[in-house]
Amino acid sequence: MASEPDNVVLVLLRKIDERTERMADDLQDLKSRVTSVEEGLAGVNRPLDRLDSRVERIERRLELTDAAH
Repeated sequence: MASEPDNVVLVLLRKIDERTERMADDLQDLKSRVTSVEEGLAGVNRPLDRLDSRVERIERRLELTDAAH
């Protein structure tokens, strides 16, 4: 006796489940990558912030800043 074919609804639900799992995996990967980008950007911003304060100090010492500062 041949086995009965799977219920069409069950087949579709399994496909949806597989796709959902892949999407969840992709989302986790994207979250990790975004976190890495954010950390890298923070690493770039720190030296720029220090450089900005150093330039301000130089401008003040050379009296190159506006009176409003």
